[in-house]
Amino acid sequence: MFVTGLVLAAEGSPRLGVPKQLLAYQGDTLLGASLDTARDCGFDQLIVTLGTASEQVRERVDLDGARVVESPHADTGSSSIVPALEVVDRRTDGIVVMLGDQPGVTSATVWSLVAEVAGPSTPIGVSRYDDGRGNPCWFGRELFGELRQLRSDHDIWGVIGAGRHPVTDVDAVGNIPLRVESWDDYQSLVAQPDALGVDPPVVPPAAVPTRGRIGRRSFRRRRVQ
Repeated sequence: MFVTGLVLAAEGSPRLGVPKQLLAYQGDTLLGASLDTARDCGFDQLIVTLGTASEQVRERVDLDGARVVESPHADTGSSSIVPALEVVDRRTDGIVVMLGDQPGVTSATVWSLVAEVAGPSTPIGVSRYDDGRGNPCWFGRELFGELRQLRSDHDIWGVIGAGRHPVTDVDAVGNIPLRVESWDDYQSLVAQPDALGVDPPVVPPAAVPTRGRIGRRSFRRRRVQ
């Protein structure tokens, strides 16, 4: 089974006033941490979409191993998934959609999702947390034509809920991981203990790391089968 990971990081952050992808998070950035998780999943192909903050992101985030797709119009509501589909490997069986501002998603959640959709053709798979559905999501190749008609990335939930295709809900541990759309969201996120159970220091809202990775965590690589 050939699996493509797609990390959506083209969305703007007008309520924050700075690119949220670059906000400090556990010695890294929101996007850097999300990409670390995506790499740990061992996808056969990894794609990340970037928007108007692309130049800043390229300077400050390690994009190693990811194919970058520019989607400068995502800030105005256009879907970054549409241009990303143009570079998806022709061998792929489907894509796993993750978010670049949701570093709390774990590789274990992704592996569980992929394990459930492997085998017989599964058009849509969705992570089912204690408080509802959330990312990561799976879309089989047979859905690509429909995904190319998306007007915004959020419209994937319309595809999931429309009832036109079978949907497999895959149990995920805990509540839907926090994503950052406001300063309150960000403060709630950084107030959480990190993966090692260590309480992080309070990070000033405007803290954006300089070029380079700080204290990058090393992860064991595992390939999605």
